[in-house]
Amino acid sequence: MNNNYLIIMAGGIGSRFWPMSTPETPKQFLDILGTGQTMIQQTITRLNGIVPIENVFIVTGSRYKALINEQLPEVKDEQILMEPCMRNTAPCIAYAAYKIYQRNPEANIVVAPSDHLITNEKEFRSVISEGLKFVAADDVLLTLGIHPHRPETGYGYIQAGEKMEDAMNKVKAFKEKPNLETAKAYLSEGSYFWNAGIFLWSAKSIIKAFENYLPKVAEIFEAGSEKYYTNDEQGFIDEQFPLCENISIDYGIMEHADNIYVMPADFGWSDLGTWGSLWEKREKDEQGNSVVGDAVKTYDCENNIITIPNGRKVVLQGIKDCIVTEANGVFMVCRKSEEQRIKEFQKES
Repeated sequence: MNNNYLIIMAGGIGSRFWPMSTPETPKQFLDILGTGQTMIQQTITRLNGIVPIENVFIVTGSRYKALINEQLPEVKDEQILMEPCMRNTAPCIAYAAYKIYQRNPEANIVVAPSDHLITNEKEFRSVISEGLKFVAADDVLLTLGIHPHRPETGYGYIQAGEKMEDAMNKVKAFKEKPNLETAKAYLSEGSYFWNAGIFLWSAKSIIKAFENYLPKVAEIFEAGSEKYYTNDEQGFIDEQFPLCENISIDYGIMEHADNIYVMPADFGWSDLGTWGSLWEKREKDEQGNSVVGDAVKTYDCENNIITIPNGRKVVLQGIKDCIVTEANGVFMVCRKSEEQRIKEFQKES
């Protein structure tokens, strides 16, 4: 277990969940499911016993350090990697991987977003344990593919190729978010999986991949090897990180490497990218309303997602298929079908 590490990507600003999520407090630092734990707290908790807390590294923006210190007091400052600017997932992962490798060249790494929902944590832990064994044994890069339950147009897809004896599949291709007709074809074909954005690999394998496919990024973080875990680390990162190409790990490495495998899985995953997806996953009453807020009363309401602070008395009558939320001085009622306009509302508020 001491060779198992976790990189949590926590730099997003959560704009789609406004007004509850703001650039100052984005959704990974909120309890948007009403469970008593924030999304980032859940991300760490579900890997307890697989990854020691001292082997967790969180990559985020400097503005969120205080939130991490508050919500995750067990995480030391040297485990909080602060990006001076946003450069997508490849530089984020490279920074953490090189820092981990400097301390433990035998490290095996799980990379996970900080704000995804996983409802079957027992199955998730089983999948992660199997995946870590797989990547520890060979020079491979592994991604998790979620069995699709519907023709989803909001996710990218992974096309699986040749199946190996241990339930892993060679990746044939990565696919962009499809239109509905294409998504239906993927579903019926049977070899396509949702791309969950969860990766496993050894530190050696991912660093080798950076050297092969993103050599300029590799050079930047290799040059910092003697500065990691010292007082000079943040100054080096502040100076060098902005020089990195703005590119995702998918575009930069996963779509080019020839040692990519996918492990099909089904553990109740959702990226919770929209209010609609949150409504689908939260508990609902007999009328299909999902309510968080202990003083909310509903009459003749159907299929709404309602998020109101505890103690705030709100009465709703005749509301259907809407998002109703109050946070940060804003009360918003919006049709679920119109939620793509939330960024527009935010700009005008």
